[in-house]
Amino acid sequence: MIKDQLERFNRLELLGAPTPLEKLERLSIWAGRDLYVKRDDITPLALGGNKLRKLEYLAADALAQGADTLITAGAIQSNHVRQTAAVAARLGLGCVALLENPIGTQDPHYLNNGNRLLLDLFDARVELVENLDNADEQLQALAERLQSSGRKPYLVPIGGSNALGALGYVRAGFELAEQIRQSGLEFAAVVLASGSAGTHSGLALALAEVLPQLPVIGVTVSRPEETQAPKVQGLAERTAQLLSVPLPPAFKVQLWDEYFGPRYGEPNAGTLSAIKLVASHEGLLLDPVYTGKAMAGLLDGIGRQRFNDGPIIFLHTGGAPALFAYPDVFSGQ
Repeated sequence: MIKDQLERFNRLELLGAPTPLEKLERLSIWAGRDLYVKRDDITPLALGGNKLRKLEYLAADALAQGADTLITAGAIQSNHVRQTAAVAARLGLGCVALLENPIGTQDPHYLNNGNRLLLDLFDARVELVENLDNADEQLQALAERLQSSGRKPYLVPIGGSNALGALGYVRAGFELAEQIRQSGLEFAAVVLASGSAGTHSGLALALAEVLPQLPVIGVTVSRPEETQAPKVQGLAERTAQLLSVPLPPAFKVQLWDEYFGPRYGEPNAGTLSAIKLVASHEGLLLDPVYTGKAMAGLLDGIGRQRFNDGPIIFLHTGGAPALFAYPDVFSGQ
C-alpha cells in the first residue's frame, strides 16, 4: 500500500543505484556477532550521506515551484547543509544557509574545515546566527528577505526532515527490505542515528509494513528519549498522512538515549572508541556527531545482550567530512 502511494510523488534521480548492504567481516569477528552495514555514506554527491535521499523529493518540489534558491539551516558542521548546497550547485540554484555553533567552540578546525570548507566550494552563502532555537521562524524571515530582493527561495527544513523529505527513507526502507530478502537472512535489528527524525521515521514506516518483525532502533544524537520519541512519532504520522495511508500496526518508535552525551556535536569516549575501532578493522569512516554515537550504541547493545538472535544492520548515514573538524579529539586514541 505505502509503496504504491509513494510513486505519486515526483523526485529527482540523484541517487542512481541502490546503496550496498555489506557484511563487516572483521568487525563481526571482534564483536562475536554478524554485522552488516547499509552504505548510505557512499551516495554519489558531495562525499555522500543520507540527506541526498530526502533532497531527491525536496529539490524536485523546489523546481516544480520555480524556486531559484534553496535555504536551510544547521550546525557549522552540518552534513545536511553540505549536501543541500551541493544539490543546489548541481541544479544551478543558489543556496543560503543559517549556521549555528552548537558547542560554542572557537577551534579553527571546527569553524573553517570539514563540512564548512565544502560550503565555500559549493558557493553557498552563509549567515552565522547565535542559535537555531526558532529555526522555522528564522528561515521564514530569511525567505521573506530574499523574496523582497527578487529571489524565489525554497525552504528546506533542518535535516530535510519534513513529511516530503522523509519519503526518501520510506523509499530506502523498501530498498533495504529487498536486499534483506535477497540475502536470505533473518536480521535481529536495524540500528541508526536518530536526530532530526526524517531518516528514522521514513525507514521505520516502510519496514513496519514489509518486515513488521524487524526492530528499527534509533540511537539518539542530541536529546533524551522523552523528547526524541514525539519527534519521530509525529513525523511518521505526518508522512503517513501525506501518503494517504494509516500507520502500519507494527510501527513502533524504539530509541536508545544513553550515548548522545555530553550534547549534540560533542563526542564522548565511547563515540571516539567506536570510530577508531571501525576504522582500524574495516577501513570504514564514521563521524563524531551521528554515526560514531550510533555505532557506540550498537556495540554496547551487543555487550548488554539487548538484541535478539541474528545479524544486525547498521545504517551508515555518512558524515566523514566532519572528522576534519575534530582532529584534536583523536589524540591519544
